[in-house]
Amino acid sequence: MKLRGADVLARALVAGGVRNVFTLSGNHVMPVFDAALDAKLNLIHVRHEAAAVHMADAWGRLTGEPGIALVTGGPGHANALGALYTALAAQSPMVLISGHAPLDELGKGAFQEMPQAALARPLTVASWTAKSAHTIGRDVARALWEARKGPVHLSVPNDVLDAMTASRVFRVRRKTYRPRKAPGALLKAKRPLVIAGPGAMRRLPSTEFPVIGMESPRGVNDPSLGKLAEILAKADVVLLLGKPLDFTLRFGKAFAKGCRISSVDGIVELPEPDDSQKGWFDEVRAALAYRPAVWNDIQDARHPVVVCREVQKLLDAPNAIFVADGGEFGQWAQACLRAPRRVINGVAGSIGSALPFAAAAKVAYPDAPVVALLGDGTLGFHLSEIDTAVRCGLSYVAVVGNDACWNAEYQIQLRAYGANRAHGLDLLPTRYGAVVAALGAHGEDVVEANELQPALQRAVASKKPALVNVTIDRVAAPRY
Repeated sequence: MKLRGADVLARALVAGGVRNVFTLSGNHVMPVFDAALDAKLNLIHVRHEAAAVHMADAWGRLTGEPGIALVTGGPGHANALGALYTALAAQSPMVLISGHAPLDELGKGAFQEMPQAALARPLTVASWTAKSAHTIGRDVARALWEARKGPVHLSVPNDVLDAMTASRVFRVRRKTYRPRKAPGALLKAKRPLVIAGPGAMRRLPSTEFPVIGMESPRGVNDPSLGKLAEILAKADVVLLLGKPLDFTLRFGKAFAKGCRISSVDGIVELPEPDDSQKGWFDEVRAALAYRPAVWNDIQDARHPVVVCREVQKLLDAPNAIFVADGGEFGQWAQACLRAPRRVINGVAGSIGSALPFAAAAKVAYPDAPVVALLGDGTLGFHLSEIDTAVRCGLSYVAVVGNDACWNAEYQIQLRAYGANRAHGLDLLPTRYGAVVAALGAHGEDVVEANELQPALQRAVASKKPALVNVTIDRVAAPRY
């Protein structure tokens, strides 16, 4: 039986275990939209190509399965590229499939012609263009396989999607990896540490040996890791699991002189802690859990700590998912909130991903409470994805800390140049609750402390996508 290249692509995705595709339509990918009907692929149609990539990124992080983003060629592909950087830094298993100008028109000024694979290559672990309908099934299987290491890009030319082929669908080969033995120095050390990158954190087998996961652009100053910097400076042996010795570790200067550092990729079987090391590990756990006691005394309704205190009640559910964006309010959220699962903006330090992340989390786990925290600046990047959540019935709760300011940069101005030179960063104190209500979601605008908890409860009870916009002060991110 002959099929279009688009049909082979769609069926290859299904054969690889894909159920949902995060997408934005466009001329070059309409054959795939048509093929998705017969393949029974669920399309989540978003409002911006970057949002599709963010959703595929979050899907990959939360499920361990490759998330799939499908966008059109040319400007659609270009719109998606910035979000690929976030996925690459998070080592997310995901595939970006981009439509592409027809092969037989390349070099002639084809509609939206662009060197797409070359542009995506620095932002992926693999990037290429399909050359034939006869091999497109193999291309998809390869993309899903390569995605175990991080984001992958595959461009699919329009004439390849429309061409007929009798090629069979290629399945992804499943391979089981045996864990490698950890270096023996870990057992002999007095103060050993294991530090994992984002990908290794998701693959690490359960162990009693404490592992520090680093996924924040603030590195040793990650507010969710307490007094991490003090612990790093005391370690005598460090094993980096899929974690580069990069800016987040001050290029190695975060460790004491003479500390032995080794690096391993892949899955590692960690040893059981030695009895002589238990005191050290207790010290490590206490340092990571440290939060200033004075935070408990803060009662100012406009302080992020107070906002987070109320939000935590939503995240106490055993299956809750916590999403946090970047910026100062995002750092307070990461410092104060805990949940069984979380997705944050990641090492890339980008902002704007919270609403797409929350949407993907709700697609992956429809019965789980999903709560996203973000600032009013970052909200502007993908506010229109509230429309996506309404159309798709994705009932997450977003909490916006609104200080009418790009506060992270404002704090830089205060520290570096002084208050009299802090300028250009003001925003309007917009009633974003009213904005999302106009889009069909549940919206709340909160100013007073006693209004917040009832507003959060109404948001949950609405069974709709909900946004609670909370007026906060311009407070600098936590520093211990």
